Amino acid sequence: MGVIARIRPIWRDALALLFALGDRRTPLPAKAAALIAIIYAVSPLDLLPDLTPFLGLGDDLVIVPTILALAARSLPAPVLYDARARSAGMQRRLPWLLPALGAALVLGVVLLVWGVVRSLGG
Repeated sequence: MGVIARIRPIWRDALALLFALGDRRTPLPAKAAALIAIIYAVSPLDLLPDLTPFLGLGDDLVIVPTILALAARSLPAPVLYDARARSAGMQRRLPWLLPALGAALVLGVVLLVWGVVRSLGG
C-alpha cells in the first residue's frame, strides 16, 4: 500500500470535519479538536519548529490532519456521512488539490531555505 493510499483517508476525514463544523449537529468536542488543530497549525510553538528545514512543516502535515481525522470519527453518523459526501464531491472536482498542496509546501520550503541562506550569506 502506497503512502498516498494511507494518507488519503486521513485527509478525507480532516476535510469532512471542516465541512461538519458548520453543521449544528456537530458535538462540541469535535469542534474543540478542530480548533486545537487550527491553533497548532498557525502557532509558532510546535513539536518541531517551522524553521527546521523540511521537518518543521512536516509535523504540521502529519499532526494537524491526524487531530482532525480523530475528531471526525467522533461525529454522529449522519453528520459524518453528509460531511464525507461533500468532501468526496470536492475531491472529485479538484483531483489536483493534494498534489498542488504538496507542490506549494515544497516551494515554500525551498523559498524559506533560500531566504535563510541568502540572509546569512550577506
